[in-house]
Amino acid sequence: MKGIEIKDRFYFNGEPYTIISGAIHYFRIVPEYWRDRLEKLRAMGCNTVETYIPWNLHEPKRGEFKFDGFCDIAAFINLAKEIGLNVILRPSPYICAEWEFGGFPAWLLKEDGMKFRCTYKPFQDAVKEYYDVLIPYLKPFMYDNGGPVIMMQVENEYGYYGDDHEYMEWMRDLIRSYDIKVPLFTSDGPFPDAFPLGKVDGLLQTGNFGSRAEERFEFMKQYVDGPLSCMEFWLGWFDNWGSDIHHTTSCEENTKDFAYMLDHGNVNIYMFIGGTNFGFMNGSNYYDELTPDVTSYDYDAILSEDGQITDKYIAFQKEIEKRFGLPDMKLSQEIKRKAYGKADRKGYVSLWDSYQTIGKKHECKYPVSMEKLDQSYGYILYHTSLSEIQGIGEVRLFDANDRAKIYVNKKELTTLYDRELLKPYKVDPIMYTPEDDTTMDILVENMGRVNFGPLMSKQRKGIDGPVTINTHQHFGYDIYTLPLDNTDLLEFNTEVEEDVNEPGFHKFVINIDEPADTFLNMEGWGKGCVFINGFNIGRFWEVGPQKTLYIPGPILNKGDNEVIIFETEGKNQNYIELCDKMNLGKMSDSESN
Repeated sequence: MKGIEIKDRFYFNGEPYTIISGAIHYFRIVPEYWRDRLEKLRAMGCNTVETYIPWNLHEPKRGEFKFDGFCDIAAFINLAKEIGLNVILRPSPYICAEWEFGGFPAWLLKEDGMKFRCTYKPFQDAVKEYYDVLIPYLKPFMYDNGGPVIMMQVENEYGYYGDDHEYMEWMRDLIRSYDIKVPLFTSDGPFPDAFPLGKVDGLLQTGNFGSRAEERFEFMKQYVDGPLSCMEFWLGWFDNWGSDIHHTTSCEENTKDFAYMLDHGNVNIYMFIGGTNFGFMNGSNYYDELTPDVTSYDYDAILSEDGQITDKYIAFQKEIEKRFGLPDMKLSQEIKRKAYGKADRKGYVSLWDSYQTIGKKHECKYPVSMEKLDQSYGYILYHTSLSEIQGIGEVRLFDANDRAKIYVNKKELTTLYDRELLKPYKVDPIMYTPEDDTTMDILVENMGRVNFGPLMSKQRKGIDGPVTINTHQHFGYDIYTLPLDNTDLLEFNTEVEEDVNEPGFHKFVINIDEPADTFLNMEGWGKGCVFINGFNIGRFWEVGPQKTLYIPGPILNKGDNEVIIFETEGKNQNYIELCDKMNLGKMSDSESN
């Protein structure tokens, strides 16, 4: 058979073959830089690129599919082929990847009782509807059809999640039903409680790990009849808001494990480049508490978040060159970093003067979640009158996620985050009369849906249950969905007070002579997100560790560039600064598994 054959080892077009791959998530890198990242992968000596395919980007609304811009995977695959790389695709439909909801579209949560990653017909129906579009779209790129795709994955790390073997067999058979002929594989942690549960008859098992390669391969030999492969060789780890450090790992230890796998099997480097969680697409984890991931997905990878060559790149390149030589690959793009200095604030508008302009209004007797209102990401505002209540001594939000700011008459009462939302908030009684026309607003932020584990079914955002005031349920709300995808509608005041202590939008304009990569310094700002020429570059939060936000040069214009910062804590500055160095926080070596 033309392409990859799986025997005692991999054979490619009849010749012994070692897969030396690197993970590049096309959806975490601006398309203008795909060529640069792929060329650097090939120049390091890799022969393959691997990528996940995120369902939530390609089908943002049920039945509406997207394959352009960041979603133009056809262009990404064609570039890889042009540069001389084979391709491994992982369209799982669950990807984890520290990506919002593990790649699942939020609209799945609109249905009460939805079950994921098991034999549950409504979920399976949604997967099949997606695959009915996605897999035929991908089929021309399979190796047997003249494309560069040599392998595809079925599900992802299923052994960590469940043991529904019927579901896994259904997934295998579904992909094969589209006449996909390239080899299929699974990937799981090479540990007793995970590896056996992810096994599917007829598919190659691969392992995911970040250290002790010899030990992991020895374990896998008990289960794998064929080539040993690490499908995710973790070179670093992800950071979450509120952690003390930017996680890094030892270049020396990484290189030692990498060299062992080159000699004894096959390897896919996770990540070759991590990239950025642009917009609201970061995932979260939940064990004892919510830990939402930061905007940067630098991951201490082979290339930095903005594509700079690191010591790991040079070390890994040397190991590949010793064994296989290097291709004649010249880099075709010059990518610069620049510091553009400071720019003063040009305008401001408070949330209270803008939510009716940029939000879609829904009149509801009781609070409902984002998903029930067909909203996936961003913020949601619950506005209500308290005219019949003579005072507030206690407020409680039921089934609320993730972070709620409560205001009475537009003045902040409290902020409740994560587990604080599980109990009533008691205050010294606030008394008023019906004539006061008192209002309450609850601004709830989706901090990023959990991307791993059993709590994925509990990821409705906003308020999915009642609100009680002084122990009784309160009814009657105007709910405004605020995905913040229409900041062009904002009307700014040009005269701005120095001390702005409310949630609002701050406008800046910076004039540049040459677009280049740069970094927005967020020190002195509280919490929120940033838009550059209408593009959401991600979240910031004073708790760190990340202190700067990466701005890729291609989203900048020669001349004037509009910067809008939405800030919710009333902590801001009357200027911004664009610098030429990233600051992801204090670095510290850490175990990645």
